[in-house]
Amino acid sequence: MSDELLTSVEMGEADRMAIASGPVAGIGLMRRAGEAVAAEVFNRYPEATYVHVLCGPGNNGGDGYVVARILADSGVATTIWASAAPRPESDAALAAAECPIAPRPLSGFEAEPGSIVVDALYGAGLSKPLSGDAARAADIASNRRLPVIAVDLPSGVSGDSGKVLGIAFTAAVTVTFARKKPGHLLLPGRERCGEIVLADIGIGDDIIARLRSRAFENRPARWLRDFPVPAVDAHKYKRGHVGVFSGGPSATGAARLSALAAARSGAGAVTVLSPGNAMQVNAAHLTSIMLRKADDLADIEEFAGERRPSAFVLGPGFGVGEKTRTFGLALLAAGQPRNAAAQVDGLVFDADAITSFREAQDVLFEAARRQNAPALVMTPHEGEFARLFPDIAGDDASSKLDKARAAAARANAIIVYKGADTVIAAPDGRAAINANGAAWLATAGSGDVLSGISAGLMAQAMPAFEAACAAVWIHAEAGSRFGPGLIAEDLPLALVPVLRELVEARRKVPNG
Repeated sequence: MSDELLTSVEMGEADRMAIASGPVAGIGLMRRAGEAVAAEVFNRYPEATYVHVLCGPGNNGGDGYVVARILADSGVATTIWASAAPRPESDAALAAAECPIAPRPLSGFEAEPGSIVVDALYGAGLSKPLSGDAARAADIASNRRLPVIAVDLPSGVSGDSGKVLGIAFTAAVTVTFARKKPGHLLLPGRERCGEIVLADIGIGDDIIARLRSRAFENRPARWLRDFPVPAVDAHKYKRGHVGVFSGGPSATGAARLSALAAARSGAGAVTVLSPGNAMQVNAAHLTSIMLRKADDLADIEEFAGERRPSAFVLGPGFGVGEKTRTFGLALLAAGQPRNAAAQVDGLVFDADAITSFREAQDVLFEAARRQNAPALVMTPHEGEFARLFPDIAGDDASSKLDKARAAAARANAIIVYKGADTVIAAPDGRAAINANGAAWLATAGSGDVLSGISAGLMAQAMPAFEAACAAVWIHAEAGSRFGPGLIAEDLPLALVPVLRELVEARRKVPNG
């Protein structure tokens, strides 16, 4: 796979290991990086008459000197603007010595309309805001709308967090090496990268594997082997049973959306667990989804004992308060030995279930940490995340990736920290960043559908982290394909072509 995400420290270690273990020296990696960037300039801007290459003092700048040399050798008018000289005896200094173009000071940078800018100033390792001449250069490129090709990452964007450190370049294309960095996928950095090109410069997969990265881009290849495909002899209860809790008479729609999504995602049976006073409302809208009264814990225990559901969704439209907390804690206790007859494998807490524990976080987290507790997936948006994890949410120095991981470890739950750059994190440190999100999903009820997909996959024995990753990707892919005009009611049916393709792809994956 090539979906690992590397921090700036890990990328530096990959460079070091590649140099130590292979025939390619550091300058060799630098030459290959520069060649990859120059190739993008030629491919995308074949009519360019002038290219300005902005070089910093480190390895990123060294890549820039290689780019400038190749462009000049090909007859392209090229100017180098340097923020500082390369460190003596470094690979960047060697690359600068090989380049026939004398650099000019960045303080004098000017660019005519129609020219191209190659940003090779700082890349992913930058940890402080752009200032002075570099900030001025970024302003010039932006104000004059010059096409920018960024080397590794647009200068001013943190490779580890995706944060814009004051001011940053906005690239049309970003060429990075070996693996993407979290900052390529996390907002707002992702918006500054333009199209991302991943170039092979000779750092092998074996070296990346030795880094043991725990962060990934959320792609099907990461979880496809665990994706459920029904056996020929499967019946509905072999495919899992999901229970979805409904709110009162005026708040039933969210649960039905979640229930339909669970069914579409493959669960063999789905039951809406409704308050008695909402039974008629729900019955008027349900056909293939079953319906059952659930006013209190006795009703839930009876249902669980009879039907043996393997997953539940609690929260969408259910209401905030003591009843929600009571139901949630009862579900988390369903895996205890005394409740063996009501064994539950997976829970999804969303919306009101999350907010209901804002004053009782420790009670929730303790219940989730008990031995044999069902796997818990929580799907907060930014506001809900802040209610349940106020100190983590308020840590401005941490990235969204760091925050999701910290929350998952504290809660002993899979955290789906929603947004256009959704992060899925597990208590053991694994995390995935989703990159196929669509603005069309910003519509009421969309999150209820996501909860249902997650529960439907867990009900079919897909591991919780993989199920959450798959649900996020499938949900986003369906929204992207549907496009303008999407409302939540469209999503369950929009899942079908995406699911069909995944099933076909899974059948081609060897077992084991």
